[in-house]
Amino acid sequence: MNKKYRSLDVSHSILLDDVLAGYQQLLGADYDAYRNHCMRVFNFCCALVDESTEAEGKIAIAAVFHDLGIWSEQTFDYLLPSQLLARRYLEKSNKASWSNEIEAMIGEHHKITRYQENPSWLVEPFRKADLIDLSGGLIRFRLPDDFVSDVLDAFPNAGFHKMLAALSLERLKTHPFNPLPMMKL
Repeated sequence: MNKKYRSLDVSHSILLDDVLAGYQQLLGADYDAYRNHCMRVFNFCCALVDESTEAEGKIAIAAVFHDLGIWSEQTFDYLLPSQLLARRYLEKSNKASWSNEIEAMIGEHHKITRYQENPSWLVEPFRKADLIDLSGGLIRFRLPDDFVSDVLDAFPNAGFHKMLAALSLERLKTHPFNPLPMMKL
């Protein structure tokens, strides 16, 4: 088999864990569920891109912040708050030059159609990685079945998708004409 993907080994991101640890109190009981979601997205995205330490850093940071606005602003309309949290982190970490790309990764991660604006950015692989996780591995974008299964096993769901379903239902009650504000064409 021709090895197209960078890594087919399940890995942990120390950067992801270090940054996310600063939000453990904010996430409360959802910390493990969100951490595991972030680690799954990180692994899937890394497997979809060429090897690069800088890419891994960008993916880890985007993974930490991509849904964090749900908790920081108590809203299901969380893309902008998540982007702002990422921007603040990047500015404090002297990585402001990554802001546009990471904000696009966050802002477009629920885009239904392919992201094409800046093909060299990590937006499209990040979008795909989140969709792999959201689908529970049913959608795989040609990643090997055993790799996807290994990632899902290594980082259990821990109620993450159940929590999202509950938030979706609550949002539907209060915003019946805009129940999923994070979705984009």
